[in-house]
Amino acid sequence: MSEDFLPIKAIDHVEIYAGNAKQAAHFYRTGFGFAQAAYSGLETGNRQTASYVMAQGKIRLVLTSALGPDHPIARHAYLHGDGVAVIALGVPDAESAYRETTARGASGAIAPTEITDECGVLRYSAVRAYGDTIIKFVDRSNYHGAFAPGYTARNGYGPEADNGRVWHKGVGLAAIDHMVGNVELGAMNRWVEFFARTMGFSQLVHFDDQDISTEYSALMSKVMQDGTGKVKFPINEPAEGKKKSQIQEYLDYYYGPGVQHIACSTGDIIGTVMQLRDSGIEFLRVPTTYYQELESRVGKINEPVDVLAELGVLVDRDDEGYLLQIFTKPVEDRPTVFFEIIERHGSRGFGKGNFKALFESIEREQALRGNL
Repeated sequence: MSEDFLPIKAIDHVEIYAGNAKQAAHFYRTGFGFAQAAYSGLETGNRQTASYVMAQGKIRLVLTSALGPDHPIARHAYLHGDGVAVIALGVPDAESAYRETTARGASGAIAPTEITDECGVLRYSAVRAYGDTIIKFVDRSNYHGAFAPGYTARNGYGPEADNGRVWHKGVGLAAIDHMVGNVELGAMNRWVEFFARTMGFSQLVHFDDQDISTEYSALMSKVMQDGTGKVKFPINEPAEGKKKSQIQEYLDYYYGPGVQHIACSTGDIIGTVMQLRDSGIEFLRVPTTYYQELESRVGKINEPVDVLAELGVLVDRDDEGYLLQIFTKPVEDRPTVFFEIIERHGSRGFGKGNFKALFESIEREQALRGNL
């Protein structure tokens, strides 16, 4: 077995560029149960941007806004709306990660950089991925601050909060399970090849338009994962259908390729979804007929089917076990970024058996928006 030229510890954080990060932070705190772990802005000496680090389980969302109209982050938010701009991966050596990926054809976005404060040295670099998304490599081995130099801890999160432990239980979101990217028609295989060649990822599974289609629309999807299986990046492209697919709707409103959704794992999807629903988070719904004969389709499960039906949670099974999943509606006005909540019981799949019911639900939402 060849040596892994890009060892990845975990997803370090995901950065969302927002029109108003302060208001977005309030939404993710009250709606999704995140706690504010760190802050950077005018009060910390940052004259260009404001950032709020929101933590729950092992998940960190960084919400960033520009403080002026000419900043690149302002232009990103103007073009795309609120969206994922940075996927940050924890690595043991950010310089090596940059050197290895760019040597294999990745386009550099941030050359190896180190910044220091009284809490140590933070090293990072970045390469370009689909659309305006960048993949950042972060080495925290010699940094023990709240998040990064220029940030101050909030809500009692001190220097010890960044050593990989769980920061805040919130509504039970534990970790990022996978992140899905949407790319334009014909581009999926190019990005599959990019992750394989430049980052050493392998293809876990492939879905074609026979797997993922309805009467009106279809899509193609391939799932890429790192050597440990901890980091999974499904990539979607639209397929020809009678009407506009959900992927094409995303591309039209995001004005290009980007991250479609972030899937967050939980150990108690019923408790998590109940809390999210009570906080005002809206979910896609499938017809109640989906739950008729559910256990005859997927076998015995631990959760009461009537409760799953009330909440709208979907179930799928493969050779290794089963999973439960549910999808929010888009979390901004544009029909772009949304979240998935997933609980795995052995299954490493992505809910193939739910695709048809789910996409028909999405099409009903598209029709309401006049975009089908």
